[in-house]
Amino acid sequence: MDEQVTAVIGRRFSCRRYGERPIEADKRRSLEDFLAARTAGPFGTPVRLALAAATEEDRRALKGLGTYGFIRGATGFIIGAVRRGPRDMEDFGYVMEEAVLCATALGLGTCWLGGSFTKSSFAARIAAGKEEAVPAVTAVGYGADGPQEWLRRTSGGRRRLPWEELFFAGGFGRPLAAEDAGRYAVPLAMVRLAPSASNKQPWRVVEAGGRWHFYLRRTKGYGKGSLVYRLLGLADLQRVDMGIALCHFALTAGELGLAGRWVREEPGIALPDGETEYIASWAAE
Repeated sequence: MDEQVTAVIGRRFSCRRYGERPIEADKRRSLEDFLAARTAGPFGTPVRLALAAATEEDRRALKGLGTYGFIRGATGFIIGAVRRGPRDMEDFGYVMEEAVLCATALGLGTCWLGGSFTKSSFAARIAAGKEEAVPAVTAVGYGADGPQEWLRRTSGGRRRLPWEELFFAGGFGRPLAAEDAGRYAVPLAMVRLAPSASNKQPWRVVEAGGRWHFYLRRTKGYGKGSLVYRLLGLADLQRVDMGIALCHFALTAGELGLAGRWVREEPGIALPDGETEYIASWAAE
């Protein structure tokens, strides 16, 4: 992207109303080239992405599924398939959010649509195999600006959890002040702006031992044993959310010259409750 990632993240919003204007051929090619280059997430799970024009069958496939929101008039979808594995949902969220930010940089509107599309027309469009899951798709197109969209753009920041509920120093229960985060204050701020299912913002980050440890704070009723999720066969959307948060952090850190890598080494930090689980750590290099 030619634009600073922080500016792109700040401009991204969940666009739910689209105009009829088609995506120009040059922008389609740029986005398709970007998607083709994204083949795996930070934990190595293979991911495939494809850009497809919206069809009436696709719109029918959205009905009845648990999604991030209802949309109208999208001219296209970014469809993703991920091979099933231990960190499949995190890798999927990471790679799909890269695609979302690319589309945003191209001036397009997007909206995550989560659920289980493994047996839908979307899975057929990307020829998903038995070993693959299709946890979510992303609507893409030119937004139809109106009062509701303007309100959505301007009110998003006010609906975010406060900094002190998300970021901690040394352990849970000890909030990390923004001024004490140093150069990592910006990557953390971009994590706070990440989209999530029903805006639950399940990520928690603890700085300890020179590393940034990311945890998933489960929301009751979302994945991992939830009766609704088992009955409907929905994807574990909050793990997808964690991948989105990791993407925002890593891309921003890279832009600021803060070299590092993702590792999975449990730091032994005491958990606040049974709904919190360790995901990964950013190790500075």
